[in-house]
Amino acid sequence: MTGAGDANHQGVVGDSYLAGAGWVVAAHGELDQDTLAPLQDALASAADQHGLVVLDAGSITFGDSSFLNLLLRMHHLTTLRIAAPGEQLRRLFALTGADTVLSLHPSVEDAVGGS
Repeated sequence: MTGAGDANHQGVVGDSYLAGAGWVVAAHGELDQDTLAPLQDALASAADQHGLVVLDAGSITFGDSSFLNLLLRMHHLTTLRIAAPGEQLRRLFALTGADTVLSLHPSVEDAVGGS
């Protein structure tokens, strides 16, 4: 990726790559209103170009309501699948009911091949 915000991408956004019919965006660390912009840009760019976007959430250690809001907005723009959410994210999704809306998968492979 190229552009003005690339230095920030290294903060929370890792590798992005084509996998099967989907585009995988890996994120890591703490995602809140202060750190979310690079992930938002990466997911929006992926949604513009691919019908299936997979968020590899295995290395995300924290997500707040702004992170959840981003996922719900992306869910309405594209087919979004969340791969390998950790305990904190699973708890966030369960407490808010987002686990009944978002497509959660145990691994990237399951998310790419999942229904």
